Amino acid sequence: MIHPSLVRKQRITFIALFVLTLLTILIGLGLGYSSVSYDRILPILFGQGSFKEKFIIFDVRLPRMIITLLAGMALALSGAILQNVTRNDLADPGIIGINSGAGVGVAVFFLFFPIEAGSFIYMLPLAAFIGAVLTAVCIYLFSFRKGQGLQPVKLVLTGVGFSMALSGVMIVLTSSAERTKVDFIAKWLAGGIWGTDWPFIAALLPWLIILVPFTLYKAQRMNLLGLSDPVGIGVGVSIEKERIVLLLAAVALAASAVSVTGGITFIGLMGPHIAKALVGPRNQLYIPIAVLIGGWLLLLADTIGRNIVDPDGIAAGIMVAIIGAPYFVYLLLKKK
Repeated sequence: MIHPSLVRKQRITFIALFVLTLLTILIGLGLGYSSVSYDRILPILFGQGSFKEKFIIFDVRLPRMIITLLAGMALALSGAILQNVTRNDLADPGIIGINSGAGVGVAVFFLFFPIEAGSFIYMLPLAAFIGAVLTAVCIYLFSFRKGQGLQPVKLVLTGVGFSMALSGVMIVLTSSAERTKVDFIAKWLAGGIWGTDWPFIAALLPWLIILVPFTLYKAQRMNLLGLSDPVGIGVGVSIEKERIVLLLAAVALAASAVSVTGGITFIGLMGPHIAKALVGPRNQLYIPIAVLIGGWLLLLADTIGRNIVDPDGIAAGIMVAIIGAPYFVYLLLKKK
């Protein structure tokens, strides 16, 4: 049973983060090459703006911000799952190769499978998922020992190796491709938010609608997975089965996110860690907080990045890496 004071603290933190996210969205809606006066934002949102104002808000900025928010949520939840499954606080879908696998899937699909524009939006997350799943299966097989099961530390190290290898595969794939296609993949690798239309929200949202409740449903099992294998087995948990199911959920979340935002790392690392520092390590408490933190961090990084340099700004993935890389080093030093 969770102490009522912890539940109250979680609710206050959740509400504070929710308000912070709304404020960031409102501030971001007014910033950009064509600025919008802040006293006009609410009237525009309620349909009282001019054609230009509505176009800027509803066709350019708002869908991009919603997509960024959803992608950050998916990456943070994926990181939380991976850290539980691997029992490694440094696990992140970008660091252990899941994002790289999704990237190769996107590149192969984009370069070699021409498809109609209407279907492209919905097929891209599927291509990313296939690439990520194949990568995850290979990492799992290399990290599994007969009689001992999955080796969490070995899984992370193997994932880092696969990430480097898949980066080489990406270079080979793009070396002979058309210039326009190479430009798209280069933007994807940098973590540029390229899926900025409403249909991309429809492609990404179902994954979160299904997998966020599923992860919360599995929260107690994840608490047990975070302990030793004998403890989990002793209370009747099928350790390997739960790990495989949760790994698939983490892969699906990461793949769906990076298919529309590009190769973004560290969100899945920072979100869960900050959430644990705020409300403690119980999955039921920190996962909802981690999801909001991940969404807000990526939203903030993209808002700053697209306004800091004219005309194209800095890719969100680069902005996140500027923050995330020092944080990763800090965690490494802290674990010593």
